[in-house]
Amino acid sequence: MNILQRFKIDPFLLTLICVVITASFLPCKGQTKVFFENLTTFAIGLLFFMHGAKLSFQAIVIGIKNWRLHLVIFMTTFVIFPVLGVMMQILVPTFLPQNLYLGFVYLCVLPATVQSAIAFTSIAKGNVAAAICSASASTFLGVFITPILVGLLMHTQASNSMNMLDAIISIMFKLMLPFILGHLSRYFISKWVDKYKSIISKIDRFSILLVVYVAFSDAVANGIWSQISFLSLLEIIFYSIMLLTIVLLITTYVSRLLGFSKEDEITIVFCGSKKSLASGIPMASIIFPMSITGIIILPLMIFHQVQLMVCAILAERYAKRKI
Repeated sequence: MNILQRFKIDPFLLTLICVVITASFLPCKGQTKVFFENLTTFAIGLLFFMHGAKLSFQAIVIGIKNWRLHLVIFMTTFVIFPVLGVMMQILVPTFLPQNLYLGFVYLCVLPATVQSAIAFTSIAKGNVAAAICSASASTFLGVFITPILVGLLMHTQASNSMNMLDAIISIMFKLMLPFILGHLSRYFISKWVDKYKSIISKIDRFSILLVVYVAFSDAVANGIWSQISFLSLLEIIFYSIMLLTIVLLITTYVSRLLGFSKEDEITIVFCGSKKSLASGIPMASIIFPMSITGIIILPLMIFHQVQLMVCAILAERYAKRKI
Protein backbone atom coordinates (compact mmCIF):
# COMPACT_ATOMS: atom_id res chain seq x y z
CA MET A 1 0.00 0.00 0.00
CA ASN A 2 1.52 3.35 -1.06
CA ILE A 3 1.32 6.54 0.96
CA LEU A 4 -1.60 7.95 -1.08
CA GLN A 5 -3.71 4.86 -0.38
CA ARG A 6 -2.69 4.78 3.27
CA PHE A 7 -3.87 8.34 3.90
CA LYS A 8 -6.83 8.15 1.46
CA ILE A 9 -5.38 10.96 -0.67
CA ASP A 10 -6.87 11.36 -4.13
CA PRO A 11 -3.99 11.46 -6.66
CA PHE A 12 -6.08 13.79 -8.80
CA LEU A 13 -6.02 16.35 -5.99
CA LEU A 14 -2.22 16.39 -6.19
CA THR A 15 -2.52 17.02 -9.94
CA LEU A 16 -4.89 19.91 -9.23
CA ILE A 17 -2.39 21.37 -6.77
CA CYS A 18 0.35 21.13 -9.41
CA VAL A 19 -1.91 22.96 -11.89
CA VAL A 20 -2.59 25.71 -9.33
CA ILE A 21 1.16 26.07 -8.72
CA THR A 22 1.80 26.22 -12.47
CA ALA A 23 -0.88 28.88 -12.92
CA SER A 24 0.66 30.84 -10.04
CA PHE A 25 4.09 31.00 -11.66
CA LEU A 26 3.18 30.62 -15.35
CA PRO A 27 -0.32 32.07 -15.84
CA CYS A 28 -1.73 32.12 -19.35
CA LYS A 29 -2.00 35.59 -20.89
CA GLY A 30 -2.99 37.27 -24.15
CA GLN A 31 -3.58 34.96 -27.11
CA THR A 32 -2.51 31.95 -25.07
CA LYS A 33 -5.30 32.70 -22.62
CA VAL A 34 -7.84 32.99 -25.47
CA PHE A 35 -6.67 29.62 -26.83
CA PHE A 36 -7.04 27.95 -23.42
CA GLU A 37 -10.46 29.51 -22.87
CA ASN A 38 -11.72 28.17 -26.23
CA LEU A 39 -10.18 24.77 -25.50
CA THR A 40 -11.84 24.78 -22.09
CA THR A 41 -15.27 25.53 -23.60
CA PHE A 42 -14.86 22.60 -26.01
CA ALA A 43 -13.63 20.25 -23.27
CA ILE A 44 -16.54 21.13 -20.97
CA GLY A 45 -19.06 20.47 -23.76
CA LEU A 46 -17.41 17.11 -24.46
CA LEU A 47 -17.42 16.33 -20.73
CA PHE A 48 -21.18 16.79 -20.40
CA PHE A 49 -21.82 14.99 -23.69
CA MET A 50 -20.06 11.96 -22.19
CA HIS A 51 -22.00 12.33 -18.93
CA GLY A 52 -25.20 12.12 -20.94
CA ALA A 53 -23.95 9.15 -22.94
CA LYS A 54 -23.11 7.27 -19.72
CA LEU A 55 -26.61 7.78 -18.28
CA SER A 56 -28.47 4.49 -18.67
CA PHE A 57 -32.24 4.71 -19.12
CA GLN A 58 -32.59 1.25 -17.57
CA ALA A 59 -30.83 2.44 -14.44
CA ILE A 60 -33.26 5.36 -14.20
CA VAL A 61 -36.29 3.05 -14.51
CA ILE A 62 -34.93 0.65 -11.87
CA GLY A 63 -33.95 3.31 -9.40
CA ILE A 64 -36.84 5.77 -9.78
CA LYS A 65 -39.31 3.38 -8.14
CA ASN A 66 -37.81 4.23 -4.75
CA TRP A 67 -39.12 7.81 -4.84
CA ARG A 68 -38.96 8.35 -1.07
CA LEU A 69 -35.24 7.68 -1.07
CA HIS A 70 -34.64 10.06 -3.99
CA LEU A 71 -36.73 12.76 -2.33
CA VAL A 72 -34.60 12.60 0.84
CA ILE A 73 -31.39 12.81 -1.21
CA PHE A 74 -32.77 15.66 -3.31
CA MET A 75 -33.80 17.61 -0.20
CA THR A 76 -30.38 17.07 1.36
CA THR A 77 -28.51 18.15 -1.78
CA PHE A 78 -30.56 21.18 -2.79
CA VAL A 79 -32.23 22.31 0.47
CA ILE A 80 -30.32 21.25 3.60
CA PHE A 81 -26.86 21.88 2.14
CA PRO A 82 -27.78 25.39 0.87
CA VAL A 83 -29.39 26.26 4.22
CA LEU A 84 -26.20 25.23 6.01
CA GLY A 85 -24.19 27.31 3.56
CA VAL A 86 -26.29 30.41 4.22
CA MET A 87 -26.03 29.82 7.98
CA MET A 88 -22.26 30.13 7.66
CA GLN A 89 -22.90 33.86 7.22
CA ILE A 90 -22.72 34.15 11.03
CA LEU A 91 -19.00 33.33 10.77
CA VAL A 92 -18.34 36.35 8.50
CA PRO A 93 -16.08 38.27 8.91
CA THR A 94 -14.85 37.30 12.39
CA PHE A 95 -14.08 33.64 11.65
CA LEU A 96 -14.47 33.36 7.87
CA PRO A 97 -13.54 35.89 5.15
CA GLN A 98 -16.38 36.96 2.85
CA ASN A 99 -14.74 35.59 -0.29
CA LEU A 100 -14.32 32.12 1.24
CA TYR A 101 -17.89 32.24 2.54
CA LEU A 102 -19.05 32.71 -1.05
CA GLY A 103 -17.04 29.66 -2.03
CA PHE A 104 -18.80 27.59 0.64
CA VAL A 105 -22.24 28.82 -0.47
CA TYR A 106 -21.39 27.82 -4.04
CA LEU A 107 -20.15 24.45 -2.80
CA CYS A 108 -23.45 23.90 -0.97
CA VAL A 109 -25.68 24.52 -4.02
CA LEU A 110 -23.89 22.04 -6.27
CA PRO A 111 -25.28 18.65 -7.35
CA ALA A 112 -23.96 15.39 -5.94
CA THR A 113 -21.09 13.42 -7.42
CA VAL A 114 -21.72 10.43 -9.65
CA GLN A 115 -18.64 8.21 -9.64
CA SER A 116 -17.61 8.41 -5.98
CA ALA A 117 -21.19 8.25 -4.64
CA ILE A 118 -21.84 5.06 -6.60
CA ALA A 119 -18.41 3.61 -5.76
CA PHE A 120 -18.80 4.17 -2.00
CA THR A 121 -22.37 2.83 -2.06
CA SER A 122 -21.08 -0.30 -3.77
CA ILE A 123 -18.19 -0.76 -1.32
CA ALA A 124 -20.56 -0.33 1.63
CA LYS A 125 -23.01 -2.86 0.12
CA GLY A 126 -25.84 -0.39 -0.34
CA ASN A 127 -28.55 0.04 -2.99
CA VAL A 128 -26.35 0.61 -6.05
CA ALA A 129 -29.21 0.85 -8.58
CA ALA A 130 -30.81 3.65 -6.57
CA ALA A 131 -27.42 5.35 -6.18
CA ILE A 132 -26.92 5.35 -9.96
CA CYS A 133 -30.36 6.85 -10.50
CA SER A 134 -30.02 9.46 -7.74
CA ALA A 135 -26.51 10.60 -8.62
CA SER A 136 -27.30 10.83 -12.32
CA ALA A 137 -30.52 12.75 -11.67
CA SER A 138 -28.65 15.12 -9.35
CA THR A 139 -26.18 15.98 -12.12
CA PHE A 140 -29.03 16.53 -14.57
CA LEU A 141 -31.10 18.71 -12.22
CA GLY A 142 -28.06 20.58 -10.96
CA VAL A 143 -27.55 22.18 -14.35
CA PHE A 144 -30.86 24.01 -13.80
CA ILE A 145 -31.00 24.34 -10.01
CA THR A 146 -27.43 25.40 -9.19
CA PRO A 147 -27.42 28.70 -11.17
CA ILE A 148 -30.87 29.56 -9.78
CA LEU A 149 -29.70 28.96 -6.21
CA VAL A 150 -26.56 31.00 -6.88
CA GLY A 151 -28.73 33.89 -8.00
CA LEU A 152 -31.03 33.58 -4.97
CA LEU A 153 -28.44 33.04 -2.24
CA MET A 154 -25.28 34.83 -3.29
CA HIS A 155 -26.48 38.43 -2.86
CA THR A 156 -23.03 39.92 -3.21
CA GLN A 157 -20.91 41.88 -5.59
CA ALA A 158 -19.94 38.53 -7.11
CA SER A 159 -23.50 37.66 -8.05
CA ASN A 160 -24.40 41.22 -8.98
CA SER A 161 -21.55 41.36 -11.48
CA MET A 162 -23.12 38.60 -13.54
CA ASN A 163 -26.45 38.36 -15.32
CA MET A 164 -28.07 35.16 -14.04
CA LEU A 165 -30.35 34.89 -17.08
CA ASP A 166 -27.29 35.00 -19.33
CA ALA A 167 -25.59 32.43 -17.09
CA ILE A 168 -28.56 30.05 -17.29
CA ILE A 169 -28.80 30.44 -21.08
CA SER A 170 -25.05 29.84 -21.36
CA ILE A 171 -25.35 26.73 -19.21
CA MET A 172 -28.24 25.47 -21.35
CA PHE A 173 -26.12 25.68 -24.49
CA LYS A 174 -22.73 24.72 -23.07
CA LEU A 175 -23.80 22.01 -20.60
CA MET A 176 -27.42 20.97 -20.96
CA LEU A 177 -27.50 20.66 -24.75
CA PRO A 178 -24.35 18.45 -24.90
CA PHE A 179 -25.77 16.38 -22.00
CA ILE A 180 -29.07 15.76 -23.80
CA LEU A 181 -27.34 15.06 -27.13
CA GLY A 182 -25.04 12.60 -25.38
CA HIS A 183 -27.95 10.76 -23.80
CA LEU A 184 -29.90 10.66 -27.09
CA SER A 185 -26.84 9.24 -28.86
CA ARG A 186 -26.37 6.52 -26.23
CA TYR A 187 -28.21 4.03 -28.44
CA PHE A 188 -25.47 4.39 -31.07
CA ILE A 189 -22.36 4.83 -28.89
CA SER A 190 -23.15 2.97 -25.63
CA LYS A 191 -20.86 0.05 -26.48
CA TRP A 192 -18.01 2.45 -27.27
CA VAL A 193 -18.67 4.37 -24.04
CA ASP A 194 -18.63 1.17 -21.96
CA LYS A 195 -15.49 -0.06 -23.70
CA TYR A 196 -13.48 3.13 -23.27
CA LYS A 197 -14.53 4.23 -19.78
CA SER A 198 -10.92 4.94 -18.83
CA ILE A 199 -10.51 7.34 -21.77
CA ILE A 200 -13.75 9.12 -20.86
CA SER A 201 -12.53 9.45 -17.28
CA LYS A 202 -9.37 11.12 -18.59
CA ILE A 203 -11.51 13.56 -20.61
CA ASP A 204 -13.42 14.39 -17.42
CA ARG A 205 -10.26 15.18 -15.53
CA PHE A 206 -8.53 16.98 -18.39
CA SER A 207 -11.46 19.41 -18.72
CA ILE A 208 -11.38 20.11 -14.97
CA LEU A 209 -7.63 20.75 -15.07
CA LEU A 210 -8.11 23.20 -17.95
CA VAL A 211 -10.76 25.16 -16.06
CA VAL A 212 -8.61 25.27 -12.92
CA TYR A 213 -5.58 26.49 -14.89
CA VAL A 214 -7.49 29.28 -16.65
CA ALA A 215 -9.37 30.26 -13.48
CA PHE A 216 -6.27 30.45 -11.32
CA SER A 217 -4.36 32.30 -14.04
CA ASP A 218 -6.98 35.04 -13.78
CA ALA A 219 -7.09 34.73 -9.99
CA VAL A 220 -3.31 35.24 -9.77
CA ALA A 221 -3.62 38.36 -11.91
CA ASN A 222 -6.23 39.61 -9.41
CA GLY A 223 -4.02 38.89 -6.38
CA ILE A 224 -5.56 35.69 -4.99
CA TRP A 225 -2.48 34.82 -2.94
CA SER A 226 -2.58 38.17 -1.20
CA GLN A 227 -6.11 37.25 -0.05
CA ILE A 228 -5.52 33.58 0.86
CA SER A 229 -3.06 32.69 3.63
CA PHE A 230 -2.00 29.36 5.12
CA LEU A 231 -4.40 30.06 7.98
CA SER A 232 -7.21 30.49 5.43
CA LEU A 233 -6.46 27.05 4.00
CA LEU A 234 -6.66 25.55 7.50
CA GLU A 235 -9.99 27.32 8.00
CA ILE A 236 -11.34 25.81 4.78
CA ILE A 237 -10.28 22.32 5.91
CA PHE A 238 -11.86 22.79 9.34
CA TYR A 239 -15.19 24.11 8.03
CA SER A 240 -15.27 21.42 5.32
CA ILE A 241 -14.95 18.73 7.98
CA MET A 242 -17.65 20.36 10.11
CA LEU A 243 -20.01 20.77 7.16
CA LEU A 244 -19.56 17.17 6.01
CA THR A 245 -19.99 15.83 9.56
CA ILE A 246 -23.28 17.68 10.03
CA VAL A 247 -24.67 16.38 6.71
CA LEU A 248 -23.54 12.81 7.43
CA LEU A 249 -25.30 12.91 10.80
CA ILE A 250 -28.47 14.36 9.26
CA THR A 251 -28.64 11.81 6.42
CA THR A 252 -27.91 8.89 8.78
CA TYR A 253 -30.49 9.71 11.42
CA VAL A 254 -33.20 10.94 9.02
CA SER A 255 -32.96 7.70 7.00
CA ARG A 256 -33.30 5.67 10.21
CA LEU A 257 -36.14 7.84 11.50
CA LEU A 258 -38.05 7.31 8.24
CA GLY A 259 -37.57 3.55 8.43
CA PHE A 260 -35.33 2.97 5.41
CA SER A 261 -33.46 -0.32 5.10
CA LYS A 262 -29.73 -0.35 5.84
CA GLU A 263 -28.99 -0.58 2.09
CA ASP A 264 -31.11 2.49 1.39
CA GLU A 265 -29.58 4.32 4.35
CA ILE A 266 -26.14 3.76 2.83
CA THR A 267 -27.33 5.19 -0.49
CA ILE A 268 -28.81 8.26 1.22
CA VAL A 269 -25.64 8.84 3.24
CA PHE A 270 -23.22 8.59 0.31
CA CYS A 271 -25.36 10.31 -2.34
CA GLY A 272 -26.67 13.02 -0.02
CA SER A 273 -23.31 14.05 1.42
CA LYS A 274 -21.34 14.47 -1.81
CA LYS A 275 -20.67 17.59 -3.86
CA SER A 276 -19.44 17.30 -7.42
CA LEU A 277 -16.04 18.63 -8.41
CA ALA A 278 -16.64 17.41 -11.98
CA SER A 279 -19.80 19.52 -12.36
CA GLY A 280 -18.89 22.32 -9.97
CA ILE A 281 -15.71 23.57 -11.59
CA PRO A 282 -17.07 23.73 -15.18
CA MET A 283 -20.27 25.42 -13.99
CA ALA A 284 -18.29 27.96 -11.96
CA SER A 285 -16.35 28.92 -15.09
CA ILE A 286 -19.66 29.76 -16.79
CA ILE A 287 -21.55 31.32 -13.88
CA PHE A 288 -18.77 33.53 -12.47
CA PRO A 289 -16.26 35.90 -14.03
CA MET A 290 -12.87 34.21 -14.34
CA SER A 291 -11.38 36.88 -12.07
CA ILE A 292 -13.20 35.39 -9.05
CA THR A 293 -13.64 31.77 -10.15
CA GLY A 294 -10.34 30.65 -8.62
CA ILE A 295 -11.22 31.73 -5.10
CA ILE A 296 -14.83 30.51 -5.47
CA ILE A 297 -13.77 26.93 -6.30
CA LEU A 298 -11.04 26.71 -3.64
CA PRO A 299 -13.40 25.43 -0.87
CA LEU A 300 -14.85 22.92 -3.37
CA MET A 301 -11.41 21.52 -4.19
CA ILE A 302 -10.60 21.01 -0.51
CA PHE A 303 -14.07 19.69 0.39
CA HIS A 304 -13.69 17.16 -2.43
CA GLN A 305 -10.64 15.63 -0.77
CA VAL A 306 -12.22 15.73 2.70
CA GLN A 307 -15.34 13.91 1.51
CA LEU A 308 -13.27 11.21 -0.20
CA MET A 309 -11.14 10.56 2.88
CA VAL A 310 -14.02 10.51 5.37
CA CYS A 311 -16.41 8.51 3.18
CA ALA A 312 -13.75 5.92 2.31
CA ILE A 313 -13.40 5.15 6.02
CA LEU A 314 -17.17 5.19 6.52
CA ALA A 315 -17.76 2.85 3.57
CA GLU A 316 -15.31 0.32 4.99
CA ARG A 317 -17.16 0.40 8.34
CA TYR A 318 -20.51 -0.20 6.64
CA ALA A 319 -18.99 -3.06 4.59
CA LYS A 320 -17.86 -4.86 7.76
CA ARG A 321 -21.36 -4.97 9.25
CA LYS A 322 -23.15 -8.27 9.71
CA ILE A 323 -25.79 -8.81 7.02
